Amino acid sequence: MSRRIRHVALGLMVLYLVLFVQLNVIQLARSEELRADPANTREIVREFSEPRGSILTVDGEVLARSVSVEDELERLREYPDGELYGHITGFFSLNYGASGLERAFNAELAGTDNKVQLKTISDLFVDRDRTADVIITVRHELQRVARAALGDRRGAVVALDPRNGEILAMWSNPSFDPNRLSDHDLAAAAEARAELLADVDDPLRSRAYQERYPPGSTFKTVTAAAALESGVATPVEPVFPVTAEYLPPQTTRPITNFGGSSCGGDLTELLRVSCNTGFAALGVAVGPQVLSGTARDFGFNDELPLDLPGGVESVFPPADFFSDNLPLLAQSAIGQFEVAATPIQMALVAATIANDGVTMRPHIVSEVRDSDGALVSRTEPEVWATPISRDTAADLQQMLENVVVSGTARRLRIEGVRVAGKTGTAEFGSGENTHAWIVAFAPVEDPRVAVVVFVQGDEETGQQTGGTVAAPIARQVLITALDLVS
Repeated sequence: MSRRIRHVALGLMVLYLVLFVQLNVIQLARSEELRADPANTREIVREFSEPRGSILTVDGEVLARSVSVEDELERLREYPDGELYGHITGFFSLNYGASGLERAFNAELAGTDNKVQLKTISDLFVDRDRTADVIITVRHELQRVARAALGDRRGAVVALDPRNGEILAMWSNPSFDPNRLSDHDLAAAAEARAELLADVDDPLRSRAYQERYPPGSTFKTVTAAAALESGVATPVEPVFPVTAEYLPPQTTRPITNFGGSSCGGDLTELLRVSCNTGFAALGVAVGPQVLSGTARDFGFNDELPLDLPGGVESVFPPADFFSDNLPLLAQSAIGQFEVAATPIQMALVAATIANDGVTMRPHIVSEVRDSDGALVSRTEPEVWATPISRDTAADLQQMLENVVVSGTARRLRIEGVRVAGKTGTAEFGSGENTHAWIVAFAPVEDPRVAVVVFVQGDEETGQQTGGTVAAPIARQVLITALDLVS
């Protein structure tokens, strides 16, 4: 009898031990997994009922905040500027989770990050709202100007400080209003999402960093950099013949200039008039290894180093692809064929030239502060790459200023300010319609703003050019940015 009792007791002990281990697994090891489980409605309700930090611009504009409401969730996420910052703040939705900064900095905003929870030893014993505010580098007035300047056109505008990588403005049109997706009325939120998903213009995706397009002649800045770095060209030699057509090796199909014009000359002149024939020949002379390598050094085929989720990399074909395809190398040298870039990537190219050949890591978050205003973290300037030498950058600065003074970017000129820039007119599809691009920076002697404008083409826009469409937009953004950034 005593043996049976011992067996029962041992069995109970084993069961208690298994129960103890399982409870620890659930409460400790799987706690984060269970909290993230979409079926865990209690956790979802709890998260939406808790305090949450705000998102603000560096000049104090509140972009996202939680307000008290009289429903089960108690707090509603509110976005005062609506679509103006939709692609930056993202949304915080009971139905659909989070996007943008709401997703990337969820732990800080919710106060679950260890750096926010425990600032001092007293936090172990004092109950307080452990949330944090996220402050971004965007200047509110510049963001408004970027939206107004682009108007109803589909496209994107990005302005950044080439000295430290701060994003000063980033606007993509069309955008979306995160208030509708964050609505506690689940039916209304579902209807809003269905409308956005059905929209052929895909307003949920930012054209600034989540989509890529043929960069056209703005890519000639990279080809010029490759030629200068490799010694294939200087600003004054070689001199390419004046011609309306260039016939690459291995083909009978010539490359022509925009509008059927003739052009030629040294590298300075090729950039000034954006000469397709000259740059196509230059690309072949530079060769696939150097051109692909330079594109890679500028950030193509690399993960976009941005503190926002969902960014896509820009692409340039690998060198070995061109070994038997020199005509496609010629096309790639002028930003066509399979070359595709995000607008922010082309802004980084301009910023690198402006910053003497050094690419600073782009970032949109300036700092995080807890609910008491104490600093939790700050984004420090960081070098991301050094694709070209200071001498090459200096040559490009001078040549790109010449493009604004007397070339295709004349509409960028600002009285009393030295501006550098490069236009782009990128064919896509059948080639009957074009995207309009421009990259720019100012002032040339001490650059503190770099800008890209991308205007998406379609059947209505037809053959739009960077010099006529994108340049006036960039000019407005530059004027405002130079007033705001010291």
